[in-house]
Amino acid sequence: MTDTKTSGPDQAKLEELAATDTGGRKLTGLPNRLLLGVAAAWSLFQLWIASPLPFVFGFGVFSATEARSIHLAFAIFLAFMAYPAFKRSPRERMPLPDWAMALVGAFCASYLYFFYDQLAQRPGAPILQDVIVGVIGIVLLLEACRRSLGPPLTIIALIFLIYSLAGPYMPGILAHRGVSFSGLVNHQWLTTQGVFGIALGVSTSFVFLFVLFGALLDKAGAGNYFIKVAFSLLGHYRGGPAKAAVVSSGLTGLISGSSIANTVTTGTFTIPMMKRVGFSATKAGAVEVSSSVNGQIMPPVMGAAAFLMVEYVGIPYIEVIKHAFVPAVISYIALLYIVHLEALKAGMQGLPSGNPQRPWLNKILGFLTGLVGVMLLAAAVYYGIGWLKPVLGESASWVIGAGVIAIYVLLLKLGSHYPELEVDDPNQEITQLPRTKPTVMVGLHYLLPVIVLVWCLMVERLSPGLSAFWATAFMIFIILTQRPLDALFRGRSDFAGDLKRGGCDLWEGLIDGARNMIGIGIATATAGIIVGAVAQTGVGLVLADLVETLSMGNLLLMLLLTAVLSLILGMGLPTTANYIVVSALLAPVIVQLGEQNGLIVPLIAVHLFVFYFGIMADVTPPVGLASFAAAAISGADPIRTGFQAFYYSLRTAALPFLFIFNTDLLLINVDLWHGIVIFVVATAAMLIFAAATQGFMLVKSRWYESALLLLVAFTLFRPGFWMDMVDAPYREVPPAQFEQALGEIGPRDHLMVRVEGLDAYGAPTSFVVQVPATEGSSGSERLDSLGLHLMQEDGKVLVDTTDFGSQADKLGFDFDQQIVSVRIPRDQLPKELMWIPGLLLFALIVLLQRRRRGAGKSREALA
Repeated sequence: MTDTKTSGPDQAKLEELAATDTGGRKLTGLPNRLLLGVAAAWSLFQLWIASPLPFVFGFGVFSATEARSIHLAFAIFLAFMAYPAFKRSPRERMPLPDWAMALVGAFCASYLYFFYDQLAQRPGAPILQDVIVGVIGIVLLLEACRRSLGPPLTIIALIFLIYSLAGPYMPGILAHRGVSFSGLVNHQWLTTQGVFGIALGVSTSFVFLFVLFGALLDKAGAGNYFIKVAFSLLGHYRGGPAKAAVVSSGLTGLISGSSIANTVTTGTFTIPMMKRVGFSATKAGAVEVSSSVNGQIMPPVMGAAAFLMVEYVGIPYIEVIKHAFVPAVISYIALLYIVHLEALKAGMQGLPSGNPQRPWLNKILGFLTGLVGVMLLAAAVYYGIGWLKPVLGESASWVIGAGVIAIYVLLLKLGSHYPELEVDDPNQEITQLPRTKPTVMVGLHYLLPVIVLVWCLMVERLSPGLSAFWATAFMIFIILTQRPLDALFRGRSDFAGDLKRGGCDLWEGLIDGARNMIGIGIATATAGIIVGAVAQTGVGLVLADLVETLSMGNLLLMLLLTAVLSLILGMGLPTTANYIVVSALLAPVIVQLGEQNGLIVPLIAVHLFVFYFGIMADVTPPVGLASFAAAAISGADPIRTGFQAFYYSLRTAALPFLFIFNTDLLLINVDLWHGIVIFVVATAAMLIFAAATQGFMLVKSRWYESALLLLVAFTLFRPGFWMDMVDAPYREVPPAQFEQALGEIGPRDHLMVRVEGLDAYGAPTSFVVQVPATEGSSGSERLDSLGLHLMQEDGKVLVDTTDFGSQADKLGFDFDQQIVSVRIPRDQLPKELMWIPGLLLFALIVLLQRRRRGAGKSREALA
């Protein structure tokens, strides 16, 4: 079925959607210069506080609270400048009320910076001036949020503010003792518990630099380079432009954390190409949306919410990248396969290749040679730098920096032997794809800043902020020098003109980075109101009880409710705010409910679960903004595009459920070789899942084949589910043998202990604790090392006391709790054995489909 609506891009609609990130106002004259100047100043301020320079020169050092205050002041000022109040408001000028709100809002936000010392001397005791500034600040922040992000987040924040004040008048379990008006303003505006909390801190410290890095890289030409490389590599295969769209969006996702920006950037070129080879307008838009939205889960530069995980989960960003890597990559590989299946179903062909014909064996050998070369080069760099550091001492950084610059110049020299990349017109007919080798070679220097970023994060283990600073600093150097150097190597140097154009690119990149951050800065500050209200009123505990009651204590139902809530909130909230709200309210509840069900769910798994469904909201109708952006380019119906994109994204929706129950997918407690096996098997499982949901593998699948394929995929993803039925992983021992069991387990094993009793609020509670084997040669020594003292009374094993600050105390053991059951690990068959029947079943389905395909070909030959 094809679309009747296949017109070109709706430019007005596209600009309106793109303006959701940067603002819809188009000022002229002095106001426009002020807007651009303030945006550039914000970027320079962020670069300054992220750099070591304040400490080198001894001035311009800001505390975390002061930096957050100035960060929000810039965001509010630019929000009122860039976003008009209503659709009918003027776009070319700023009305006087907007000027007033911009200036007053910026002052209120920077109040913590200007009066930092005075506020520090009166903590929790605001004077009238503080309360007035706080009230005006909250009101203007909510108005800025309404303008830049729409009404939903503003309304939710207002509800939480009203709830904070109206606690004593609330019905039933929602009632609380309430807070005073001055107490509310103090908590929300004058401390770091509300607006200026962790979320705004992450936006200030990490997110801005990564967004700026992506903006500069795109301004330098990397976005066009990634698209060209993807098309040269994949454009000639079946449905090639769609496969190129997936890869180019994934590469753009490396440097961009915005699904809408990714859709507009790559979709403008890829969607017309997809339509040209036979994709309907709806499917072309849906492929672009699915791949662009997944850009937020693609390391190393994930969506802004990923940086919040660093603070909320309390792990380094490098660990977030490690845990997110396998799901992100297999999700993209599966989307490539879905596109391939669509091309097979429709009998599509690719575009004419620009590369000379080579035998498959030569291609494979060339690929393997290149891969081995890259691996050897990486090993040489890694061990070479490791050897240089102790030899050169303090001067090592300068030598390594000079080496990186030398490599950059050499790559530019190498690229100058090939034709320059041009930005193609997406509406122009393409008769032949670009050749791969010249396309790859001419832009290799664009990969260097990404390598510097990954190196700083993963090898040097620098903080995300400092890593992004060094990568951005190198990116600034590249923007300023690439034009003059390239022109020099090509023998047509206009040094002054090229340097000026490089300076213009840098200026525009600084402005783009800041304008892309307006919405994120406002979102994190407004979401801070919600987090602050949850902390001040204790409503999180009420919601936890409510959700637990609705889920009837069932973890899977609880996860479904969380997913639905994320999708509903995501209809109106940006990904970052959605993640903050849902993770603050429900992440602890899921962990607690998992314990009650005997499943220890790592906190990072829960936060990634919320994150995944937060980004799914950009796809889901009726308000999936990325779908609207793609539909504006393709000319299709945005609702149909959204439904088709959601259908393609089922793999992304299934992954979070799978890694909650099988944390191997997140590489938690997994060694290298086991990790490689998991990656290969998980990829195969996701491709099988994709084939099942598409109803097509070698030929069109019958309903029972699709059902069996889903069963195979589940078995490969979670073999432990079946193995636990066949061979139980634990054996039950009487609670009275707790001490003996603790002495029997190996040093890396743990006991699964179910505990019942009363929680800190006197309510009945039941949960499961993983008790590790602590130091000691016997059960009694290990029990002492654990800090746990038990007693027996009336045939029950009770907790007598726990040592303060001990491991038992941290695990949640408390006075008078009862040990209900103790399970000790037993030797279990490897769960991976369950892959064998799963693969045999898959082989049977392949055999059935091959027979049908052969029979179909025979009938065609006879006809």
